Amino acid sequence: MRVGGARRLRERWGSARPATRWTAAAGAAAVLASGGVLWGVAADGGPQVRTQAQRVDVVDGPKDDQRVSLDTTFYRPAGSAKVPVVLLGHGFGGSKDDVRQEAEELARAGYGVLAWSARGFGRSTGQIALNSPDYEVKDVRQLIDWVAKRPDVVLDGPGDPRVGMAGESYGGAIALLTAGHDRRVDAIAPQITWHSLPDALFPNGTGAGADTGVFKKLWAGIFFTGGAGDGPAPGGAPGSPSGSAEGSACGRFLPSLCAMYQEIAETGRPAPEAIETLRRSSPSLVADRIKAPALIVQGQADSLFPLDHADANARAIARNGTPVSVVWFQGGHDGGDPETERVRGLVRGWFDQRLRGRTPGSEEAVSAEERAAAFTVTRAGGIDSSTQEVIVESATAGAYPGLASAPRALPLSGREQTVHNPAGGTPASISALPGLGALGSLGSLGGAGALDGQLPIDMPGQSAVFDSAPLDRPLQLTGAASVRVRVTGDGDVPLFAKLYDVAPGGRQGSPARRIAAPFQVPDAGKGREVTVTLPAMDYRFDRGHRLRLVVSTTDMGFATPAKPATYKVAAVSGLSVPTVPSLRAVPAPIPAWVWGLPAAALAVAAGLLVTGRGRGRRGGAAAYDPALAGVPLRIEGLTKAYKNGHRAVSDLSFRVEKGQVLGLLGPNGAGKTTTLRMLMGLIHPDAGEIRIFGHRVTAGAPVLSRLGSFVEGPGFLPHLSGRDNLDLYWRATGRPADEAHMEEALAIADLGPALDRAVRTYSQGMRQRLAIAQAMLGLPDLLVLDEPTNGLDPPQIREMREVLVRYAAAGRTVIVSSHLLSEVEQTCTHAVVMAGGRRVAAGPVAEIVGSGRRLEDAFLEIIGTGEPS
Repeated sequence: MRVGGARRLRERWGSARPATRWTAAAGAAAVLASGGVLWGVAADGGPQVRTQAQRVDVVDGPKDDQRVSLDTTFYRPAGSAKVPVVLLGHGFGGSKDDVRQEAEELARAGYGVLAWSARGFGRSTGQIALNSPDYEVKDVRQLIDWVAKRPDVVLDGPGDPRVGMAGESYGGAIALLTAGHDRRVDAIAPQITWHSLPDALFPNGTGAGADTGVFKKLWAGIFFTGGAGDGPAPGGAPGSPSGSAEGSACGRFLPSLCAMYQEIAETGRPAPEAIETLRRSSPSLVADRIKAPALIVQGQADSLFPLDHADANARAIARNGTPVSVVWFQGGHDGGDPETERVRGLVRGWFDQRLRGRTPGSEEAVSAEERAAAFTVTRAGGIDSSTQEVIVESATAGAYPGLASAPRALPLSGREQTVHNPAGGTPASISALPGLGALGSLGSLGGAGALDGQLPIDMPGQSAVFDSAPLDRPLQLTGAASVRVRVTGDGDVPLFAKLYDVAPGGRQGSPARRIAAPFQVPDAGKGREVTVTLPAMDYRFDRGHRLRLVVSTTDMGFATPAKPATYKVAAVSGLSVPTVPSLRAVPAPIPAWVWGLPAAALAVAAGLLVTGRGRGRRGGAAAYDPALAGVPLRIEGLTKAYKNGHRAVSDLSFRVEKGQVLGLLGPNGAGKTTTLRMLMGLIHPDAGEIRIFGHRVTAGAPVLSRLGSFVEGPGFLPHLSGRDNLDLYWRATGRPADEAHMEEALAIADLGPALDRAVRTYSQGMRQRLAIAQAMLGLPDLLVLDEPTNGLDPPQIREMREVLVRYAAAGRTVIVSSHLLSEVEQTCTHAVVMAGGRRVAAGPVAEIVGSGRRLEDAFLEIIGTGEPS
């Protein structure tokens, strides 16, 4: 049910059209003339792909008396060979257009692909029935009939095409449901979807079932009031004159579903009829009939359909003796890394094995180990310094272990505690931001955005806290931890449980994946004990850290009692923490950036290959000018053009003195990074020269040992600790250990116990601080930093500003390239402004700004003129 984004929530529907009764066979075969047939060719360096857009009429409804026109596109590789087919579904609120790129990729890989807009979405008619067997499942079965009639499709028998199904969320559920109703489906690859829809909308961590669960009000509201548009389906819907969805609060939903939601929204409880309706749209009802081999792909950042839904689907299908493989990746409905290339590669590999009986070649996006694994977990590693993207590592196991494998018992401390439910349930604690990730906003509100490190929020007086002892060894939690608690309170008591990672010193970090486990304790007046299953996750707790169980009375995403109440909560058992020792990292080539760690080390290595004579010397200029021995940096006439003719730097000149903090400013493409790379000896200028303390800069020049730099992002070995990375870097320079001034650099990083953790566990801000400390090793006389405050929060930015000012005050020199003009104005004594590769202004910041202006205003005025100074 993945929400397709705000741009898809509003569409303009066509005029109403009366429905007629068709037979299923006639409806499946019909192509509306109004839809037209278009053949096109798309080629972007790969095999050609043909596309055929048309409308297919089908019949559905409990009595097969509703006619629906589905908007479809068929993709296939150019040529005459017959092909197996993949039906590719879209997410909730989307349409066939959302899967176009994936469809083209599959077509280039040798498949026919049928993409369609589900009834009620895009340009398809009908009303949304939440993947009901009477509606959407019937639609898809008739699409399979239509595919079977194509002469270019491989058949396994009369009317039986060789067909796989894939899709995310809403599209993933239809793959599972169709496979349970139609044996012609040969393989499925559902992603981030549900097992039981009532359990998704009314979860209960005690396992008691949805009828006593806690209403997931925000997610439900997104679907029923926003995700379905605001008008009737094109062509209306039979049984409701002129499309009775018009004016409805639920847009293009079936009126019965709209009424069901409105009742739930008012009461916060599902009626038995609602539970039954939602269950009929759930793979849980048909999983015991699925014989198609299944690749179950689920997101770890998903408060809508958490990992336990993938677990339930996988275990149910495997009981049929059907091959099942499970993947947990970094993304989900709450944002995170979608790992698009990896996931699509896994899906292609699955279909290659199951529909064509072959293993993909080495050109595929994933390794053979991953394709063969029954269980794959991806974990965030280091940062690729060339792209600034998180490197995602994989761990695999030969069998899927479930959510309670190899548990480790951890005692919990903490007495029975009193917690309060506020009147109206407000203010509420926040564990996740339901729906905002799916609507494209979570990336700016959480994760790497403004609220990073501030979620979750536990309101005072609303939470009970229980801690484990500090870990004596690292613990990789893979699965769903559980705990037994005793709750005392009047009537039914809804609560929310989550795990935190608590570092030495007591600093509480965010819970993994920011997901809470809601549970409800019925008739708790005299105290009742229940076992609560916490959210499934894959998360590493480091040695010396503690696990913290927090049980809260409120959560923003859920309905809670409006009446104020007081409860008592006690942990009566320790945590049972699952592990999967069989998970092993997938071998991968060491990325190139690993061997190009910091610039100074690279320059030293380059010096072993390039003597610094001949090529680095121009016009017979002397290698050393004693008149400049006290000048940290002088650049004269520097010019660099690339092979495509672009001149990145043109006749650039400026000089930096001791004690200065110089800001190198300019818009994107101004030539700043190229200048810094020439300054470090990494690339050669076409003309001009750079001198550091009078020495010409050439690749491997000894004077580069007096320069410390951090340019184009940090590059670290993700499996090593921060301390070990710094030590490895310094040893790579070949300089004596006592010259490193390691303790001063560590004080600058201010990473505390995290210095002894693997860098792959660091946030972007932590990696940034470690990289700056690395640049300061040896206390170089000239320090060059490119965007040093990226990933830092405001207090850290302020600390960095003070560090740089102090560093220069000791008689050293700092050059900072930054786009944060307010920081440059507060930090830098001098500035050089570049535009189009040229210097357009230079001098003290105070002079550039002038009286009564901000640096930003002066900067915009200067680059607007673009006149060299």
